[in-house]
Amino acid sequence: MTAEGRHLLERLASLEERIRAAVSARRMTDPNPDDPFRGLYLSDATVDALLDDRRGPYEEGTDGGDADADPASRLARLASGARLSPLDIELLLVAVAPDVDSRFEQFYGYLNDDVTRRRATAGLALRLCGRPEADAEGRARLDAGAPLVRSGLLTIDEPERPFLSRTLRVPDRTVAHLLGDDRPDPDLAGVIFADDLRALPSTADSARLARALSNGIKLVYVHERTGASGLACAAAAFEESGLGVIGVDAERLASLQDAPALARAIVREAVMRGAGVACGPVDGLTPTMILETFADVPVPLVLWGTGGWDPRWSQRPPLQCDAFPLSAAQRATLWRDALDGRVAPHVDAAAATAHFVLGALAVRRAADAADVAARCDDTTVDIAHLRYGARGQNAAGLERLARRVEPTVDWNDLVLPDTVLAGLRELAARARHRDTVLGEWRMRPGGGRGRGVTGLFAGDSGTGKTMSAEVIATGLGLDLYTVNLATVVDKYIGETEKNLERIFTEAAGVNGVLLFDEADAIFGKRSEVRDAHDRYANVESAYLLQRMETFDGLAILATNLRANLDEAFTRRLDIVVDFPVPDEPLRQALWERCLGNRVPRSHDVDLSFLANSFELAGGHIRSAAVTAAYLAAEAARPVAMADVIGAVAREYRKLGRMCLPREFGPYLEFAAV
Repeated sequence: MTAEGRHLLERLASLEERIRAAVSARRMTDPNPDDPFRGLYLSDATVDALLDDRRGPYEEGTDGGDADADPASRLARLASGARLSPLDIELLLVAVAPDVDSRFEQFYGYLNDDVTRRRATAGLALRLCGRPEADAEGRARLDAGAPLVRSGLLTIDEPERPFLSRTLRVPDRTVAHLLGDDRPDPDLAGVIFADDLRALPSTADSARLARALSNGIKLVYVHERTGASGLACAAAAFEESGLGVIGVDAERLASLQDAPALARAIVREAVMRGAGVACGPVDGLTPTMILETFADVPVPLVLWGTGGWDPRWSQRPPLQCDAFPLSAAQRATLWRDALDGRVAPHVDAAAATAHFVLGALAVRRAADAADVAARCDDTTVDIAHLRYGARGQNAAGLERLARRVEPTVDWNDLVLPDTVLAGLRELAARARHRDTVLGEWRMRPGGGRGRGVTGLFAGDSGTGKTMSAEVIATGLGLDLYTVNLATVVDKYIGETEKNLERIFTEAAGVNGVLLFDEADAIFGKRSEVRDAHDRYANVESAYLLQRMETFDGLAILATNLRANLDEAFTRRLDIVVDFPVPDEPLRQALWERCLGNRVPRSHDVDLSFLANSFELAGGHIRSAAVTAAYLAAEAARPVAMADVIGAVAREYRKLGRMCLPREFGPYLEFAAV
């Protein structure tokens, strides 16, 4: 038995002595103490005895004992944390006794004069604590707003009965805690965060919050900035102020039918642990139920979210503060501690993931996911594993609005002019080093502008715009999300803006590259207002201009018609890359790359002739190479020149172009296939 269990039994021993006295007093007034059916009926003699007896406390003058007899005991810590009086402690002991010693069930059945009621009633508990049943002060300790009940340490059942005959019950979790069990309530699984919230990095905002908590502030709202963690900020502040912390998933809690009961269980858990509660994110929620539950309990509550505080949520004004992203040094320390020597010697985890927007808890989870991936490969953690773990922290909300693409190509697969490659590498460098430039070097402009990186890829169809976006995603270790215009553009006024807002909001919290293909469809020029349609179209464009400035992610706009884009959009872009139609050397390199080394190729395939004769973009060359491979596979032979010429002819027909003899030369006969 634990020391806490022994201490509890010692306290119950004094209660047992009072029960002995109560039993003796009961026998003295019982007209038929040997009745074997006592408690099942009321005889005339019993009623007469009740009429003659003036109900009073069993031990008049008892004040409930000294709750602080052992300051180190859990009872004493509960008294301090929940602001319990000595009488509260004695009432709690009376209620908990049957859960610790089964004999008390029989004791209470006898004293209740009802063998079926084996828990203490409110009236019996008051009398055992030396208080008359009509004592207003004693009855008030069992009110719904009293500390014992409000904190969830004690529940009063059977509300339909008169107050004095209502049953007192102690939840199993409270009993387990008093006996020394620190495991959380199983009902809270999935509602409270299972992460170890200790030893998270302290920042300036968490230090300010810790001072507020130490000075008795009970309600705080943390505005979570992009890349920051409100939960980590609160946890660091609670630890610095000497309190534990219980992290609560507000979205999960609000979605459950028994949310009020679970909220009371959270309060009880916090009181027993001597902890505060950090609950969030509250975005899109109305946390009134949570605030009401915590209104009159001595447990500090920290809410967090990415939006602002709504004064309608609570009449109590909270302390409002901000949670900012971790510095590069803090992230490096966090990665090092989380990986604990499991990373390859040549790998700098912080540098490899510097462009990922991750909070403190996300870094820990990403490190664990990277370790799992490395164990699967039977090796130490390398850059690929780190980026795999970091990508795994992305929320799935964006996948409902955009198509997720796992990049499979890299820089070696691109065949583009040097100027285009330089522009692409600059865009990737901006994404990789924006924390340094915009954060540490303070190069971020004012006006509420975001930390996003946006680029425009302009060029004819098939010139490599989409593939280049995929390559940038590969180089950064990110996923590519292609926005489907069918899910964005809506014929009803205002709906397109709402759809785009959902996309931008979800993308801001995702480590990925957002690709708007055919961007001119939604980023078009504003026009002169001639009718209502023009006016609302301009409103849509104006919204996009504002939203692009506040975007915090990495977005790429791809268009075949750069001239159709509004000039205001291009001014807000970081990089504009023009993709030209490839010249002859590039076309030959593209043919070589698209046919590849794994495709069996006949000796008559003349790549020089193909590059010189056919002015095709890279996408069309790729399509023709795939078609030629299918033709050869059907014939069960290597790819021949006839297959390639036939594939080019098919591509010409798709493009609406004629197969001219001067282009196909000696291979014209194969173009008729």
